[in-house]
Amino acid sequence: MNTDPRREDALTLEILDAIEKKDDVSQRHLAREMGVALGLANSYLKRCVRKGYIKVTQAPANRYLYYLTPKGFAEKSRLTAQYLSRSLSFYRKAGESCRRVFETCECNGWQRLLLCGVSDLAEIATIRASEHPQLTIVGFCDDAYERNQFLGRTVWRSLSEITGYDACILTVLDDPGRRYQQLVGAGACNRILVPDVLGLDIPGE
Repeated sequence: MNTDPRREDALTLEILDAIEKKDDVSQRHLAREMGVALGLANSYLKRCVRKGYIKVTQAPANRYLYYLTPKGFAEKSRLTAQYLSRSLSFYRKAGESCRRVFETCECNGWQRLLLCGVSDLAEIATIRASEHPQLTIVGFCDDAYERNQFLGRTVWRSLSEITGYDACILTVLDDPGRRYQQLVGAGACNRILVPDVLGLDIPGE
């Protein structure tokens, strides 16, 4: 599998956690929990079995039971500690990155802000925005998010549905470069702010 190592670790942790909670979990259930295709969930499950993290036994009615091995429990503990370390580090970096973006907004007189992408970064940005009373998060734009609200604010599917904002802040974590180009194509190029935690090389910045 040609996958980002961090994503591999995250998916492996999700499988180990799901199996620890429920030994008769189905592959379809795993796929739903992980938010991936059934085939990919099956591949990760087989990978965990090969690595000795999971033991499989057959049950009646063509069912299978999955158990974490001692090696699996140890790997789950390692991945959990690693995830928490990364999460805390990301939270600190993202918080500082959002602070710098909000300072730019204040300098330009942009008060009503639209966050483009429902994500952990969007949640952090919303929290940090409360430290800037003159700024308002008007809502979110995300064509992949299924609900109509996030953190008590409206989620729109496209920029064309939205009026009354001064600038948009890129907060998507999944392929932010592609989303940035979409925003540029939608005519928002002079009002897009990109937190540096996303690591995008934006021309002119």
